[in-house]
Amino acid sequence: MNVRHLTPLAIAATVLFAPTVRAQSNADVLQELKALKDRVAELEKKLGEGKPAEPQWGMTPEQVRDFNRISVKTEALEDAIEAQGLKTLKISGYADPTYVINRRQHRAGFQFLNPVASDGYNYDNSYFGAASIDFQKEMEGGTKWRLTLVPNRGTGSVIGDASVVHEASVMVPLGSLQTRFLAGQIPDWSGYEYLQPTLNKLITHNLLFDFTLPTAYTGAGMQYIRGKWDTKWLLANVNTSKRNADEKTPALVYRVDYSRGEFQGFGFAGVHGKAVNFRSDDVNPVTTLAYDTHDTRVDLFEFDAYFIRGDFTWQGQLSYGKQKHAAITADAATGNLRDASWYGFSTLLAYKFIPRWEAIARLDYVNNKKNGGGLLGYTLADDRNGIGPDPNGNPELGANRTALSFGVSFLYNLNTTFKAEYRIDRASQPVFVDVRDGTFSKSNQLLGTSVVVSF
Repeated sequence: MNVRHLTPLAIAATVLFAPTVRAQSNADVLQELKALKDRVAELEKKLGEGKPAEPQWGMTPEQVRDFNRISVKTEALEDAIEAQGLKTLKISGYADPTYVINRRQHRAGFQFLNPVASDGYNYDNSYFGAASIDFQKEMEGGTKWRLTLVPNRGTGSVIGDASVVHEASVMVPLGSLQTRFLAGQIPDWSGYEYLQPTLNKLITHNLLFDFTLPTAYTGAGMQYIRGKWDTKWLLANVNTSKRNADEKTPALVYRVDYSRGEFQGFGFAGVHGKAVNFRSDDVNPVTTLAYDTHDTRVDLFEFDAYFIRGDFTWQGQLSYGKQKHAAITADAATGNLRDASWYGFSTLLAYKFIPRWEAIARLDYVNNKKNGGGLLGYTLADDRNGIGPDPNGNPELGANRTALSFGVSFLYNLNTTFKAEYRIDRASQPVFVDVRDGTFSKSNQLLGTSVVVSF
């Protein structure tokens, strides 16, 4: 074999094929390393499954002991609250000192906690100037209990009982939370305006609220909630906590609400039965609280609706009512008492032109000319509220009433609201007395301010 010829050939072959051999060797090594890592991971997993992990503390042992002590104290506190009946008990309240200027009454000053018994219920004192505390509790099973106390200015004072109890009611579910039994003393639920100043945009209330709607009911009934419908009814005394001798017929009162959507809805309410008739004993409820009056048939019906979206609010109400033998003017020929009847409307617009500032306007109208006039509880001429015929004119023609209010409110914080209102009251007859000279006018003006603080 010729060695000189083979050696160069072998060298050339080695140089040519060396990179391929190295490439194959590196790939094999990488594959073996990958397989080894997978095997190690598999072993670590099996090892972890066989031995529990060491606990990782977020607190030191001393902090854990403190936490355990806090847990024990918290459980003891919860048990004590439940044992004392304070669980699910909600306490709230408000106060609204008010300043009022009444032109024809020649009166200006603060009013707060003034008793209804000494002054009567009038549009220029209504329910404002009050302080209230409200207790509400919902027990296991869904039974609700409520007691609201309002000294001098609540429904208990207005209906003549001189009571601080504004509302005392219970709601007991029957089978489900959507069907409940109602009982107790319950403020009237008619109309779009609420009684309490925390929910009423202006200071005063509209004419329908003040003069055509009941004050409170004492009785029992039911509530049904079915989808968007909420229906309530009662068999109750109207504006009295107890019937007098020879009075035994309750009234049917009801309220139906429908929430059409997120921003709008409507409702209607009615009263059909017997209620106190002050005219039957020639007693004026504005100046005298009588307990020996007779009751006569009352039929009331009202429809209200609302649209509230963003900064804009619209609310409206239509009302009709009549009461037997309650007209201000008796029959001229026979002297027999005649029926009082009325109808009217109220509408309110409000807009928040700045997030904390809201402007409000409200317009009211009551037609009350038949038989000299007469409204629910107002069965004699009333020269302060502008009800009845012209003292120097036709006694058969009662005064129709209007009221226009402009107001502004400022939400100072979540618990405090400042209000101001300018109101013009007008009548179709000169029925507003000027106390300075005893003359009568067709109009009156009122200016009011208040601060409402609630919790």
